[in-house]
Amino acid sequence: MAAERIALVDYGAGNLRSVENALRAAGAERVDVTADPAMVLAADRIVLPGVGAFAACMGALSAIPGMVDAMAEAVRVRGRPFLGVCVGMQLLADAGEEHGRHAGLGWIGGTVRALEPADPALKVPHMGWNDVRPTGVAPLIDAGEAYYLHSFAFDGVDPAHLAATTDHGGPVTAAVARDTIVGVQFHPEKSQAYGLAFLARFLGWRP
Repeated sequence: MAAERIALVDYGAGNLRSVENALRAAGAERVDVTADPAMVLAADRIVLPGVGAFAACMGALSAIPGMVDAMAEAVRVRGRPFLGVCVGMQLLADAGEEHGRHAGLGWIGGTVRALEPADPALKVPHMGWNDVRPTGVAPLIDAGEAYYLHSFAFDGVDPAHLAATTDHGGPVTAAVARDTIVGVQFHPEKSQAYGLAFLARFLGWRP
């Protein structure tokens, strides 16, 4: 049986190589780092990484001719498993409010808003190790500790799509999921054994 093809979408949004290396360490045999919509359509699984500002990342993704349509066809129509990481997860939202309001992919309802911890002693960005508390929505998400680095968070998520939370002066969305889509705010590639175990589960996921 041929190795599954994992398309790691390259739209210039950082952390590509570290995510690629983590996927290989978790058991992926074929990871195609690609900006080619045809390769995304042909892939068995799709991973969308992301570091930086929502608008810049969404703009860079949209600037690749046919990429957003290819992702939608592969994931929303053909049901390919999809993983969004950090800003790649935030882009699933309806909109983001960093430097104005900007449309997202709209695959999971909600808005990406600035973190505002109830405790003023807590710093933003939320950086370092913190809990992952599963809600039971997505069997892929286990309880544990993962590495976070973000100043904005996915807000207003339907409880049916809220897969995990963490705490930073109040509950913060740690993961979202629906159908064949999962997105995580934490960085699996920086989360050591917990992150690799999560990626291994994603690679074996048959939603």
